[in-house]
Amino acid sequence: MSAPADTRATLIPCLRYRDAHAAIDWLCRAFGFERHAVYEHEGIVMHAQLVYGNGMVMLGSVDGISEWGKLIVQPDEVGGRETQSACVIVADADDHHAGAVAAGARVVIPLADQGYGGRGYACRDLEGHLWWFGDYDPWRET
Repeated sequence: MSAPADTRATLIPCLRYRDAHAAIDWLCRAFGFERHAVYEHEGIVMHAQLVYGNGMVMLGSVDGISEWGKLIVQPDEVGGRETQSACVIVADADDHHAGAVAAGARVVIPLADQGYGGRGYACRDLEGHLWWFGDYDPWRET
């Protein structure tokens, strides 16, 4: 199996939020995402796409009705634990960290130099999802 040759990113994290509208606004303000598309039905976010550079996250409103919604739980339903998280490459980890903290992100792993290169930190968003931000670029040759 091969990946499509004409797409920007072949892996896109998908998240659910109880208040997807607030999450979209917060993720843009705190982490620097930009709205690419938001599809709603009767005030519920069915699907949204937020971009950061050539990366993207997709998100929607929590629901326990759809096939997909029945498979997803929120971090606060499982003691704040996650089975996966997004790693976002930023140009300046210190600057990004300052903006995220100012917007209310809860840092869970402090900003620090990493043994494999670069600087990074981990935080939780307004509904407890775990994120990693750092300036280490695994695609760049060292």
